[in-house]
Amino acid sequence: QVQLVESGGGLVQAGGSLRLSCAASGRTLSRFAMGWFRQAPGKEREIVAAINWSGGSTYFADSVKGRFTISRDGAKNTVYLQMNSLEPGDTAVYYCAARLDGALGYNQRQYNYWGQGTQVTVSS
Repeated sequence: QVQLVESGGGLVQAGGSLRLSCAASGRTLSRFAMGWFRQAPGKEREIVAAINWSGGSTYFADSVKGRFTISRDGAKNTVYLQMNSLEPGDTAVYYCAARLDGALGYNQRQYNYWGQGTQVTVSS
């Protein structure tokens, strides 16, 4: 089993930055692909970014490309989502997820473990 705990969410003004962390316990994440998803009120959960097991491949949704980066720290068993130039449209609950298959995953059905989420609110 893998337990994932997100942190780093909060309230920020438009144009600001936040860094989300996803700390894992129970198993090392070294062979897992990881993803960040978000869900805004009344909307479907959508993928934001993903990273493969080695960190050599990443994916970003068009809406965040150029503003967000994803990275992983094997020593800390943690994955990060750096969010810059935040917009009100980025307001959502952000979830991290782990995928046993180490390749990039693009939809939530491909992921095996989920965190409980952290709220990000961007004010205009």
